[in-house]
Amino acid sequence: MVEDPAPEASPPSSSMPTTRAYQQEMLDESLHKNIIIALDTGSGKTLIAVLRLKHEMEREPTKIAWFFAPTVALCEQQKGVISSYLPVSVGIVSGANEPNQWKNAALWERVLRTHRIMVSTPQVFLDALRHGYISLGKDISLLVFDEAHHAVDNHPYNRIMMEFYFDLPPRNENNVSNTVRPLVLGLTASPIYGGNVVKAFQTIESNLDSTIRAPRRHRSELAQYVHRPIFKHVMYYLPDDSNPFFSTNLASLSAIINTLNINKDPYVISLRDQLQRMGRGSFDYNRVDQKLSKVIQKENSFTHKGLRDFGRAAMDICSDLGAWAADWFVWKVLERAKEASNPYNNIMVTWKSSEKGYLLSILDQVMVSPVSYYPDDIQDDLSDKIRALIECLLLEKAEAESLNDTYSCIIFVQRRDAVLALAEVLKHHPLTKGVFRIGTLLGTSESAYRHSMMDITRSLVRESQDDTLSDFKQGEKNLIVSTAVAEEGIDIQACGSVIRWDPPQNMASWAQSRGRARKRRSTFTVMFEEGGKQHADVAKWENLERQMVELYNDPSRDTSFVKDDEIIVDEEEDDDDMEFRVGSTGALLTLHSAISHLTHFCAVIPNSSHVDNRPLYDIDPPEFPEGWHSFDAQYQPLVPYTGPYGSRVTLPRTLPLPERQFTVDCVYKNIISAHRHSAVVEPELEEEVKAMLADVEKRAGFAKVSISIDPWAADDTAADLWQCSELHVEGLSPLLLFARSEHIALGVDEGPTLYRPGVPPVKTSIRHLGAVNASDRNIAKAREYTRIIFWGLNNTRMEWDDLDFAYLFLPVNNVDTEWDARRSWFVNRAAAAPSSNQHRLIVRADEFGTEFGYPTDLTFIQRHMGFGRPFKFVGWRYEPLSAEEKEELLERYQKKQPYDEIQITYPLLVVQAFPPRTNFLIPTPFQATTTDTAKEPPPLIYLIPQYSGVVLLAPEETEYSFLLPSILRYLSMSMTAHSLRKNLFDSTPISEIPVSLLTVAITAPASGERLNYQRMETLGDTVLKFITGVQLLAEYPLWHEGYLSRKKDHAVSNVRLAKEDISRGVYRWIIRDVMLGKKWKPKYFTIKEAANTPPSPVVQPTDPPMQQDAEKAHDATTTPKKKKSKKSQQLSTKVLADVVESIIGAAYLHGSFALGYECIKFFDLGLKWEPLPDRISQLLSRVDSLTAQAEDLNFPTQLADVERMLGYTFQRKLLLIEALTHASYQQDNRTPSYERMEFLGDSVLDMIVTDYLYHAPGKNYSPGHMHLRKSAVVNAHILAYICLKTRTTVDAVMPHPNANGRIEVTNDAQEIYLWKCLLHSNSKVLEDQLNTFTRFRKRKDEIEESLMGGPIFPWAALTRLQAPKFFSDMIESIIGAIFLDSNGSIPLVRSILERLGIMPLLEHIVRDDVDVLHPVSRLSLWAQKRDKTIEYVIERSGGKVSCAVVVDDKEEAKVTDEWRGKPSQEEVKYAAAEQAIKLFKLRDVGVNYELLKKKKVTKKKKSKEERGVRN
Repeated sequence: MVEDPAPEASPPSSSMPTTRAYQQEMLDESLHKNIIIALDTGSGKTLIAVLRLKHEMEREPTKIAWFFAPTVALCEQQKGVISSYLPVSVGIVSGANEPNQWKNAALWERVLRTHRIMVSTPQVFLDALRHGYISLGKDISLLVFDEAHHAVDNHPYNRIMMEFYFDLPPRNENNVSNTVRPLVLGLTASPIYGGNVVKAFQTIESNLDSTIRAPRRHRSELAQYVHRPIFKHVMYYLPDDSNPFFSTNLASLSAIINTLNINKDPYVISLRDQLQRMGRGSFDYNRVDQKLSKVIQKENSFTHKGLRDFGRAAMDICSDLGAWAADWFVWKVLERAKEASNPYNNIMVTWKSSEKGYLLSILDQVMVSPVSYYPDDIQDDLSDKIRALIECLLLEKAEAESLNDTYSCIIFVQRRDAVLALAEVLKHHPLTKGVFRIGTLLGTSESAYRHSMMDITRSLVRESQDDTLSDFKQGEKNLIVSTAVAEEGIDIQACGSVIRWDPPQNMASWAQSRGRARKRRSTFTVMFEEGGKQHADVAKWENLERQMVELYNDPSRDTSFVKDDEIIVDEEEDDDDMEFRVGSTGALLTLHSAISHLTHFCAVIPNSSHVDNRPLYDIDPPEFPEGWHSFDAQYQPLVPYTGPYGSRVTLPRTLPLPERQFTVDCVYKNIISAHRHSAVVEPELEEEVKAMLADVEKRAGFAKVSISIDPWAADDTAADLWQCSELHVEGLSPLLLFARSEHIALGVDEGPTLYRPGVPPVKTSIRHLGAVNASDRNIAKAREYTRIIFWGLNNTRMEWDDLDFAYLFLPVNNVDTEWDARRSWFVNRAAAAPSSNQHRLIVRADEFGTEFGYPTDLTFIQRHMGFGRPFKFVGWRYEPLSAEEKEELLERYQKKQPYDEIQITYPLLVVQAFPPRTNFLIPTPFQATTTDTAKEPPPLIYLIPQYSGVVLLAPEETEYSFLLPSILRYLSMSMTAHSLRKNLFDSTPISEIPVSLLTVAITAPASGERLNYQRMETLGDTVLKFITGVQLLAEYPLWHEGYLSRKKDHAVSNVRLAKEDISRGVYRWIIRDVMLGKKWKPKYFTIKEAANTPPSPVVQPTDPPMQQDAEKAHDATTTPKKKKSKKSQQLSTKVLADVVESIIGAAYLHGSFALGYECIKFFDLGLKWEPLPDRISQLLSRVDSLTAQAEDLNFPTQLADVERMLGYTFQRKLLLIEALTHASYQQDNRTPSYERMEFLGDSVLDMIVTDYLYHAPGKNYSPGHMHLRKSAVVNAHILAYICLKTRTTVDAVMPHPNANGRIEVTNDAQEIYLWKCLLHSNSKVLEDQLNTFTRFRKRKDEIEESLMGGPIFPWAALTRLQAPKFFSDMIESIIGAIFLDSNGSIPLVRSILERLGIMPLLEHIVRDDVDVLHPVSRLSLWAQKRDKTIEYVIERSGGKVSCAVVVDDKEEAKVTDEWRGKPSQEEVKYAAAEQAIKLFKLRDVGVNYELLKKKKVTKKKKSKEERGVRN
């Protein structure tokens, strides 16, 4: 676990205590050199360390400090102290709960980045150094070793220093490198081990590169705070050998234990069964044979060893405490063990079902009686040692209370079971009951994988360690019975009395347990047996302690210690000669760390269910002769063997290596040395694995890139030329189109189709004519004409004198018309009276009508001269208005002039609002044509001519003014795609992609276009992953599926795709601009300079030359007031990645996998690329080679059954064997387990399903809908269902007696299911198979009916199968194997999917619009749409599990069901979601996923005229 506070830690919760003078002395010295502070318990060593850490954080801001403690409990305590005083982020690393998490390099990187101080046990830190996760010289500035006296021999403290510290350059003024030795601070109360004080000091000082120090100047002050206890001893008599204690419960237990037969143990039976199924002589056979002999000889199975340990513990308690304590212990442990052995009880989660059953059958034979709690019964059956202890306790308590002191005491006991029994005696003994408030401390297990029967004793303690310590500190408990857990460092308040029930084992234990008694007038009592030798040991320790204190207080002692190599004696010197270090990371491999390195290497393999990935070690020669476990051989004596030894290590089957076994010869002195030599793995391989398993790089939100290309930009290679094309719009006169950029020809079927409201679609085409000179007279005419046709709708966004258009139009038949005459009249009129004709091309309607006789071919009418969007001319009205109509007309004009001055003159103008539609590339929705349902036309509006204006455009010109923006938009997009193909893809196979497909592929959703890249991106993403998967599978034949998946994730990640997009400049051709509709204006070569807007500095990436050429724009008329547009933009990296995938999709659509491969190869992605057929051939060549070697191999009989189910016969049987092989399978069949085939099959299945959904006729599914439907047929639940239901019938006959008693041969056909054909060697897999099939038989009819006939996909019913992952893995691995065996035939695999039922299910989902939205997703989208919070509250109680759906803190639905394991949580969650859906009636939404996903939008109110209200 890691406690990960925010880097900006809050201020300390406690103020720093006042530093004592002797503490300051030690702190000052630690700032100048490495020291080990030797101070008694309670003197404040931790405070000195905290102050030292504070100084280091202020001195070195770029590195972190590391605090070590030898136990998890100490780490947690010290972390709390440090974080309470220092305002920095403090983390704790512990491997206790889940050690595998610390095999993640990314986790270490995050820890180092977000913390300033770390607290951990030393082994976790040492492993991180060895694997290169941490660099001691670069990352760490200070090492603090708590309980520093452990730094000897092979303790991790010493290994950290030996392997990493001393190889770094020393920290001094001459060394300016940042990679130096960290500073060292040690803390200890007893810096000694063994009997030689001088040697012990020199060893510890040498190992930690430090000097042991204690205060000298302020020694007298230290004495005021450290109170040495009064040493006492208590004598007791051992039980009389002639009259020992007798425990009836123990006797009953012993009698049963003596009858045990190891050959009846289920573990022994299972090993024998395994041997019978294995081929004699194989490595697996030999390993199981040795394991069986060993367990029989040592009788160390779980049950037998556990029961013997139980018996020995009870015998020790009987001898040490008395018969009553032994009776209680046997009764209580037996009671608890029976409870834990219940198959339906999970008290001890590591106990296997078979072990529970066997143990329970034995425990039921033990006849025990509950103990009597009568005082006399307790007193009569206790030892003299108990008597002596109680006398001591009562005396100490009385003395403390006579001095008005609060009594507190700790009793240290060596054995955990004795702690429990002693605490029970003291709680109920008549002399101590009610006198002492008793707690127990047993310590915490440091492994989540312990597997021992006697661990059940931990469950006898009702209170947690933290609660007991808290009660003791607060005085609610005054007596603790503890194991050694409380000796070293655990934060317990100073006690008035410490009693050693068992004498200390060594000097450190003596000093540390005594240090708990540090109150003034405290006592330290040791219990000695009469006539024992413990007195002499205590005298020796007291003498050593005096020498130790004298030595570190000796001022003449040399404090600049020089390392003496002769002092250090390495008992495994031979195994430390070899080492290998990776310079780039600092990872280190030595023989000492080889086994842990290999274990780590295997641990990072992504795990399959029911598979143990640990390496297996076999000793050579074997410990037992083959077959020793047979009944006759067990009584043959074994000849002791003392070496030399060899070793063989076997790596897990999940690694597809050609050889998974590695051996060393019998040349090593001991077994551990042989195993270390066989375990050597080169660190470079581990570094490669770590890099691959690192988290995929996170994608930045946006990237700053240069702007997109302008498809209308002038071609600098033809500066004086205009390209000319002829534009044909169905129903209109043709126009000439002039532009400075390259034109593309578009036939009638290629040009844009325009959709005008109320009229049939209009076809267009473009025919390129050639180039004309800029001086051509038609160019000048075209500038004038272009201005005219765009002016009517866009005059407010145009300037009359600016003719620098990027494109020009001119009628092909350029003849004068009536409208030309009218415009000439207006020009002359404006020249004569400019003040009254200020609006270009717009004349007063009354004057125009008077001059030209009120013609009816008008088009655009402006309600007010020069303002607003024009209306459509309908006609002239000569009839007078009604009173109501007149009132409405006056109200409309009174805003512009006084009411009484408005004059209504006839005829009036009759107009209508034009439809709001501006983008005519988007088809209009279907409209009914019947009279009763036809859409009502816009209302008629009356205008007064003298206030209104006529735009001088002919009807055909008006049509063009509407249609040309859409035509230009289509041309712009097509020209952009053509430019991409010409400039970037030229001379590559992907230049074959048609412009129409490429246009869609580069059109972002932000453009608002009808067709964008989203669908194509979804298809391209699948093609990319499929082709990449095949490449990796062939390129790395020895990689496990987990490595392949991570490598693929890195290669196809959005961040990688975005980088490839930027590096090739694809972003320059992404179409993101929106056709602005009513704000549209024609494009100019130059733009006006924005007033008062200073330019912002931009950093522009360097573009390839072809991009720079494409970017240049021609400035036709250069004037000082104009400038070029901006040169950079912010683009979403998701868009950048999506465009790459959509181009891949376009390539696949045009040229299948061959062109898709060429497109992916163009973007590189950091992989080695070869054509798909070549890659498949490479994969098959390896299979063919193995097949040739395996001619004599007997193939499993179920292969033919599987082929019959599939309707396909494998040409290469080894592929099918691999697809059916679970990682637990122990037979040597020359193939790895199925994970690699599953990796391939997963991408093949995705490819087939996505391709079908993309091309589903009449659907045009959005990416979201494609994902929903793909998820329905490509998920573990449905594939497991397919696996469970796939079967074949095997014809067979069996002789049976008929009615007459004669034997007849009758049909005995049997059904063989696909799941039964899995090759495995794991009892848990078999159990899971049978349990899942039982659930399948109960629910198959319900599921089948819903799947193939119901309107709603049965998510909840499928979940109730609770099928383990290996069921779905089988289907995917078989698909992968068929794909390879058929030489990569997608059509053939699709036919197999038809037979399995996957394709018919998909077709039904598409054809019948099955509702496939997951209930949890449906509820989540509903909540998002309504801005509600939703929570699923899951609870377990009384064998049941429930899930409540809580919406905005209110429980809306709840489902309860039986607890049948963790999958039950998913069941009730889905069922609760379904219940809530029915409650909220969300099924009314049907399958309209887009509607459900869409949030409510508050629409802006429209004006009356926009709403179509008549005025």
